[in-house]
Amino acid sequence: MTQSGFDIRFGPVSHAADGALYEQIVLAVKREVAAGRLKPGEALPSLRVLAGDLMVSLITVKRAYEELERDGVIYLRQGLGAFVTDAGLRQVRQEKAEAAMAALRAAVHYARAADLSDTDIQALLQRIIDQEDQA
Repeated sequence: MTQSGFDIRFGPVSHAADGALYEQIVLAVKREVAAGRLKPGEALPSLRVLAGDLMVSLITVKRAYEELERDGVIYLRQGLGAFVTDAGLRQVRQEKAEAAMAALRAAVHYARAADLSDTDIQALLQRIIDQEDQA
């Protein structure tokens, strides 16, 4: 637990990791929302508290919260704080589905460039799904 009583399950951010610090915070909050560990209406730590807990600047956390608000994951209320939106989970899942679609689209493009038929591509995808289900 942090000084705010908020369990920052996503751990510390890292200057050595890929992506800007604010992006790491954004991705971590989205991951927590998608996993259901942050629920609609739940308050996030204040800017100052989270900045202190993660040992980053206040501006970094402010930028992360602003991006999360633009993305529809949280809403900000002056003097009250940041809260997960009712649509936050839906928004995060939609983003993940769009990312998966882009990856699948690229895989289909690659498979077609390798002269595989649509039937072959579907069979390969089903085989991958079956293997993942067994793992």
